[in-house]
Amino acid sequence: MRMHIEFRHLRTVKAIHECGGLARAAEQLNITQSALSHQIKGLEEQAGVELFVRRSKPMKLSAAGMRFLRLAERILPEVQALEEEFSGLRDGKSGRLHIAIECHACFEWLFPVLEQFRKKWPDVDVDIRPGLAFDAMPALQKEDVDLVVSSDPENMPGVEFTHLFDYNPVFVASSQHPLAQKKWIDAEDFRGETLITYPVDRARLDLFSQLLTPAKVEPERVRQAELTAVILLLVASNRGVAVLPDWVVREVKYSSDYITRPLTKDGITRGLFAATRSDDLEKPYMQDLIALAGIEAKKLQAI
Repeated sequence: MRMHIEFRHLRTVKAIHECGGLARAAEQLNITQSALSHQIKGLEEQAGVELFVRRSKPMKLSAAGMRFLRLAERILPEVQALEEEFSGLRDGKSGRLHIAIECHACFEWLFPVLEQFRKKWPDVDVDIRPGLAFDAMPALQKEDVDLVVSSDPENMPGVEFTHLFDYNPVFVASSQHPLAQKKWIDAEDFRGETLITYPVDRARLDLFSQLLTPAKVEPERVRQAELTAVILLLVASNRGVAVLPDWVVREVKYSSDYITRPLTKDGITRGLFAATRSDDLEKPYMQDLIALAGIEAKKLQAI
């Protein structure tokens, strides 16, 4: 004969063991003593053995009952943890937030945001993936990632782009560089120059997409560096020139080793966006991350 054990059976045996009798256990479980007694009788009939030693005070478990209790003590905490996890998901207190970053320089800007976020939302699983290493937007639609930081909003079904802040890509060079004498930098000024960039496809770089490619201008050489600090070190040593977001170079803007200049007379303005699935945008932790990102952006722009 097969037993049909339910969670209520596990809770019942555990409650009687802890309370030492049917009356207190029934009160704890919020059922009548008669219903509790009937439940025990039915369970013992299924098992074919007695689970409790009759006529003992306090009421004690038999050897078979102790086996049942060990099962309850193992299973019930897991069930409770699962219930709490599901409750957190329903309340928006827990979940998954896997982020892909298409803006290479944004790692340095995003880390302070995530440091604040993890303290406020400790039950949200946060992970960061360099979106430049794979096609981030299709990954967002397929739910492989949950948020994409991008400067290129697209019209995609089921995806919302939330504006975070605007920035200006600026020319950076050594103060000893000949172009330091100019008030602004045009596309033609990059001919014959060594351009130092992040290791990113040129179509994703503002300089190429917004200025050089439309003007059909090619620098003499392109050199790549992974870290902003290394790019600035090479620029300060007059090994080449670079174009970086203005918020990246604000702290070095007043250094005597560098000059920064706008691209074109009127400058170039770009926006940074958080791309999310439309349904996820209502989640409280998603809204809070976007709000924290905006606060951090204002701090950067105030430097």
